[in-house]
Amino acid sequence: MFIGHFGMGFAAKAAATKVSLGTLLLAAQFIDLLWPTLLLLGVEKVRILPGATIVTPLLFEHYPVSHSLLAVLCWATVLGAAYYLLKRDRNAALVLGLLVASHWLLDLVVHQPDLPLYPGSPVMAGLNLWFSLPATLAVEVPLFALGIWIYAKHTTPTDNSGKWGLWTLVTFLLLIYAGNLFGPPPPSTVAIAWAGQLQWLLVIWGYWLDKHRMLAPQA
Repeated sequence: MFIGHFGMGFAAKAAATKVSLGTLLLAAQFIDLLWPTLLLLGVEKVRILPGATIVTPLLFEHYPVSHSLLAVLCWATVLGAAYYLLKRDRNAALVLGLLVASHWLLDLVVHQPDLPLYPGSPVMAGLNLWFSLPATLAVEVPLFALGIWIYAKHTTPTDNSGKWGLWTLVTFLLLIYAGNLFGPPPPSTVAIAWAGQLQWLLVIWGYWLDKHRMLAPQA
């Protein structure tokens, strides 16, 4: 799942109105931001196998630090606690922690049974929605659209950058998603890892965008 996670980040603005969109996107994508670095360090492993699933050619062979349920719950606690210590905002800290945890739950829906419950777990979880492209799109696209709608409803642009920046970001995310679905397989795992690092630019985009939008009066 890709744009579904971003949809969760956008939607969370309604529950944590004082938190920047950049921080919300960081939390929603946190374990996928961590994963590329672990790939580069050789701590976690992925294999490229065209046809591995209908949706993605990737076989996630070993990623207990970033994607095991226990690890994700720990990362959720760490991120939420860190935000609370910095801002003393209990509600926002809870929302950020839940966003981190939501990533595992959404991955559970789409992944093959490759998500460990804890490091070294012999049991793997995954409902394998990736067996079907239409089913995957039927879940992920509405989730993304709902998140954008909620964010747009609860914020309003303060200038043209805030107005067009949002829809440019939405378009850009959809183009990346289409490339992932219909483009050629990545050339190497190193390329996957470096491409994954570029997601930090989307987080920075979220911080920039939020500076050009404010809470809507009804929010």
